[in-house]
Amino acid sequence: MDTRPGGCPDSPVMPLRLETVTPDNVSAACALKIEPWQEKFVAPVAESLAEAYTQPAAAWPRLVYDDDRLVAFLMGCFDPAAPFDFFRCGIWRLNVAAGHQRSGYGRFAVEQFCAEARRRGQNRITVLWVPDPDGPEQFYLGLGFTPTGQTFHGETVAERFLD
Repeated sequence: MDTRPGGCPDSPVMPLRLETVTPDNVSAACALKIEPWQEKFVAPVAESLAEAYTQPAAAWPRLVYDDDRLVAFLMGCFDPAAPFDFFRCGIWRLNVAAGHQRSGYGRFAVEQFCAEARRRGQNRITVLWVPDPDGPEQFYLGLGFTPTGQTFHGETVAERFLD
């Protein structure tokens, strides 16, 4: 039985998984599109991958698959030497494919990032978002993030402590 948020109670479980970006899936990753109204909140996957390429020691780009369907992209960072503490262990980007929001994919991606952060000995993760009534603030608050009171280039800085 599918017990994921938004899952149908009687449908078979389709395994969600996180994968690294490879030569075999990079084109599909770059083709992932979000809803047009969300484009003001998050950069396209191709831009994120270009940034990851320039910061390979810090960037942690991953793809979320539901069975064999690419449904989301997450880019986290792990950079203990970052000059700003909110860039030492945090989520840089989360793009959920158009038509797939509210299906548990974003939550899955964030929880997988939390698991990786714990594995690396971290006890706090951060995220930044554009403050806007249509932005991702409610999503992140619902996942336990709390604004720190800081802003960076106009974006709200929030944190979540890991148990």
